[in-house]
Amino acid sequence: MTDPHETAPGLWSRRDLLRRAGGGLGWLGFLSLLQREGLLAIDDSIDPLRARSPHFPASAKSVIWLFINGGPSHVDTWDYKPALAKHAGQDLPDFDKHTGFFADAVGGLMPSPFRFRQRGECGKWVSEIFPYLGEHVDKMAFLHSGHTESNNHSPALLMMNCGVPRLGYPCAGSWVNYGLGSSSRDLPAFVVMSDPKGRGLPKGYALNWSAGYLPSVYQGTWLKPTGDPIENLERPGEMNDAQQRAQLDLLANLNREHLEAHARASELSARLDSFELAYRMQASAPEALNLEAEPAHVRALYGLDDPSCQHFARQCLTARRLVERGVRFVQIYSGGMENQRSWDGHSDIEGNHRGFAQETDQPIAGLLADLEQRGLLDETLIVWGGEFGRLPIAQISERPGRDHNPHAFTFWLAGGGVRGGVSYGETDEVGFRSEVDRYHVNDLHATILHLLGLDHERLTYVHNGRRFRLTDVAGRVIREVLA
Repeated sequence: MTDPHETAPGLWSRRDLLRRAGGGLGWLGFLSLLQREGLLAIDDSIDPLRARSPHFPASAKSVIWLFINGGPSHVDTWDYKPALAKHAGQDLPDFDKHTGFFADAVGGLMPSPFRFRQRGECGKWVSEIFPYLGEHVDKMAFLHSGHTESNNHSPALLMMNCGVPRLGYPCAGSWVNYGLGSSSRDLPAFVVMSDPKGRGLPKGYALNWSAGYLPSVYQGTWLKPTGDPIENLERPGEMNDAQQRAQLDLLANLNREHLEAHARASELSARLDSFELAYRMQASAPEALNLEAEPAHVRALYGLDDPSCQHFARQCLTARRLVERGVRFVQIYSGGMENQRSWDGHSDIEGNHRGFAQETDQPIAGLLADLEQRGLLDETLIVWGGEFGRLPIAQISERPGRDHNPHAFTFWLAGGGVRGGVSYGETDEVGFRSEVDRYHVNDLHATILHLLGLDHERLTYVHNGRRFRLTDVAGRVIREVLA
């Protein structure tokens, strides 16, 4: 007689089914936890934004790049040149009048209109326009000997962001996003904020935070400077969560069917990922962007109560809240389209730089202090700099300014893995050309990637049959500023 509890070979009893299915559900939960912690190997086509391990132990987990748009004058900010006063009005020997943009407005050597004094234990000479940042020079590594390849804003911006002065290449933030993925499932990995005072976007617009030939899922998410930072973030009032989830699932199924038939449609794959991220952001982004949740003393630290710097203070505080929640790369632009709407001081260099410094000095100093007191500065790399420097000679106008200078500029780094209170490289006596320990934009990028645990020569992407990287075919890590 057949035992009623026995089953035919290959078939499960009800008890077997419950036992095995129950274990399977548990494993599903376990796999979900592994994925969230970045411990589960997953195909990039399934989850292109998954968190990835760096090539080697990283000093920094995230980057806040303060892009001083327009080309700040190094000789009026951080690169003190007393020889300009000594040789005031004299011609710069063997100067090519086409170095800048205005060949017919070339004047003599012009002293800085700002007083400099030594700050911090390192004794760094700092312009008077940075009274707050001067308090933090012992945290900063100054890179004085930079040079770039273009004296024109658009290609110089692309060079500084993308490593080449041409269209169609991924920016540094996209490369970091591609290399490390996102440590936040509910917020973008790469966020960009632009000047909010009606001055417009930097030249080149969104190309400055483009993913180029990388999948577009790695491009920067631009936060609108006025109004709602992200459009359509709130769910329509007539729709509940279950309805929206069902709508997204249906859309995803239809799109995946199309994607199976058109495997190279990377834009569609990125769009699918963006839909899911947008859905998750509906809950997380409003909280992350809510500065009213910050205590009054923190808001005052950044200068939110000062109308002259309030707009940039909001962006710096937002940046801290974003990296605190796992956002990998944040870029903030000070200044807009051109000339007096940015740090592009062709005329009235004194008024131009004093005004923009007043907008940014306290907010950036507040950011450094806030990150430090929260224990986040050691793992957050702060980058300050623009697309090129400015000439030490006067650009002749009613109120003299300075023209573009691709031969010399200053950046400073602070935070994750950076030696504080040091200066690397030197320009010549008057700040016209980098002379000692010169570094190129590719070297700057290699150093930023290194601090994030990425080898710039190994971080590559195959495009059109060639292996590309952020540093192109050059780049070296500036180890002298590493902690």
